[in-house]
Amino acid sequence: MTNQKPASALRLAFMGYGEVGQLFGRQFAQQPGIAVSAYDLKMYDPVQAKTLKGIADRDGVLLAASAAAAAQEADIVFSAVTASSTRDVAEEALGYLAAHQVLFDLNSASPRTKAGCGETLAARGLVYVEGAVMAPVAEPGIRVAILAGGAQAKDVAERLNPLGMAIRVVSATIGRASATKLCRSIMIKGIEALIIDSARASAAWGVSDDVFASLGATFPGQDWAHLARLMDGRVARHGIRRAAEMREAAQMLAELGLSPSLSEAIAEAHERRVLQPPAE
Repeated sequence: MTNQKPASALRLAFMGYGEVGQLFGRQFAQQPGIAVSAYDLKMYDPVQAKTLKGIADRDGVLLAASAAAAAQEADIVFSAVTASSTRDVAEEALGYLAAHQVLFDLNSASPRTKAGCGETLAARGLVYVEGAVMAPVAEPGIRVAILAGGAQAKDVAERLNPLGMAIRVVSATIGRASATKLCRSIMIKGIEALIIDSARASAAWGVSDDVFASLGATFPGQDWAHLARLMDGRVARHGIRRAAEMREAAQMLAELGLSPSLSEAIAEAHERRVLQPPAE
């Protein structure tokens, strides 16, 4: 039949058209036989919608007016929003997802949140796979390391890895991949928060060179001045999203009976860098 899509064709949809949605969407859309659509809440703001529409048109992505429209006929629906919106996307998907489609959740939410989303969709006969993005996506793009979990995680990896993704299935049980991600984030984002405060205080006292030299002697092979600039830039751009992720880490710790106070403080530090930037 002429209206049948080729066997190699794949339709992908993104709920959330921010950094991940735009980067992944562009790289997928450049490949033959891959159709990409996207939806973002910013579509309700005329100014932001115009910007997103320009990006989508340039990259060959269909920007839809609703989540249901974006997901229509998609084989795999990526959830790529802020951690705090993870459950909202999963619950909305109940209204439009079909049994043959997969919701692939890349958000940095707590293991319990991911497990709850999986249970909610499974109760309606729908497929949910968790994904944990293990590094910043800017440079590797779709080749960034992603851990996956869920009964259908292996199928998702087998369909997406030939397109350039680097998905490694770690468990058929939802939660382990996200736990790995958040445990790592406590360390990485904690270091970012520490180095930003150290660098700011050092600059205020005019002792940056001595501080960085001392750190270099303690931890040889690391350019601490460069690292401070790099981490400050990352947090300045993504601090709000990272703060939401650290609150998910705090939730995970609390659920384990551990103190969430450090992760909560890290979240506040990332927000503070965005809301109170250093004076020029």
